[in-house]
Amino acid sequence: MEGFSAIPVFVAVVESASFSAAARDLGISKSAVSKRINLLEQQLGVKLLQRTTRKLSLTEAGQQYYQYAAQAYHSAKQAEDVVAQLQGEPQGRLRINTPMSFGRLHIAPLIAKFLALYPKISIDMVMDDKQVDLVAEGFDVAIRAGDLPDSSLVARKLAPLYNVLCASPAYLDKYGRPSELEQLRQHNCLQFTYSRDVKEWLFIRDGQSQAVEVKGNFRVNNSEAMREAMLQGLGIGRLPTFIAAPDIKQGRLEALFEDYEMPSKSIHAVFAERQFLPAKVRVFIDFAVEHFAQEQRHWGA
Repeated sequence: MEGFSAIPVFVAVVESASFSAAARDLGISKSAVSKRINLLEQQLGVKLLQRTTRKLSLTEAGQQYYQYAAQAYHSAKQAEDVVAQLQGEPQGRLRINTPMSFGRLHIAPLIAKFLALYPKISIDMVMDDKQVDLVAEGFDVAIRAGDLPDSSLVARKLAPLYNVLCASPAYLDKYGRPSELEQLRQHNCLQFTYSRDVKEWLFIRDGQSQAVEVKGNFRVNNSEAMREAMLQGLGIGRLPTFIAAPDIKQGRLEALFEDYEMPSKSIHAVFAERQFLPAKVRVFIDFAVEHFAQEQRHWGA
């Protein structure tokens, strides 16, 4: 049983396929992870992992050990969840994953108030526009915009996600304001890299949809960087209203084709389905839902 304490480390290494990622998730150093795995292998008298400079893989013995180690680890986590539900006050480390722009603009400002309400919780927040594997990377909750392809996750809606086409007055004064959708083909249209329809924008009116193929000289994977380029008059772009609304209200950007709608989605808080949801996760999601019920009215539609 001496190796039992190494099980969380071993499981984290296997599920993240990386010593560095496991160390980051566990909040310890990479050398500490390596040391625990080496000690575990010495205690068992067998090699569990094959390591190369490019790849980490399980040996046959490692595969067998992982099956039982993972069961033991997740059972232990469930036991923690049961105990956490009985705590009078939510506590522990809460790991949150959120898109970069939404996280900076609308999640980060909530943290101080949330921690003031729940001082025994500590937060580890990672902002990244790429979707991560919530379970494998050890996150308690993720904020996700758009489609939710992973049906194993539980989702609670925080707010609608509307998009608006806009440009700066300086750009429109110089290059003209398009009056027909097809005229967008002649404009410099800035594109968000992670969008599923990067090269084609869809517009909807009276139940009818029209797609327009667009092109431009700037593609970026961050909406705030796109906003900055638009403010400087580089081109026409599509932005979420939670970013663009203040600029439109203050005249720094002008909305285009307001008689059309662009496809809308939703922003959700998602978490892994668990029999006993830890109190720290529950109170954060409840707090966020209540906040955004009030906040979204400022974003426009």
